[in-house]
Amino acid sequence: MSKKCQVTNKRANNAYAISHSHIRTKRLQNVNLQNKRIWSKKQSCWIRVCISAKAIKNIAKISI
Repeated sequence: MSKKCQVTNKRANNAYAISHSHIRTKRLQNVNLQNKRIWSKKQSCWIRVCISAKAIKNIAKISI
């Protein structure tokens, strides 16, 4: 499975790691992915998804 959010399709971001001597090397900023079970009202069952922490916050805000 790829490192991608199943809800928002967020992926890793390219960035630089800058050392003390200001030498830049490329690195990846990965998404904060969490495995969660979400209750589906349409299917009336639990669904396992791999979603980002930001998506978890948004889902919690919408369902309240």
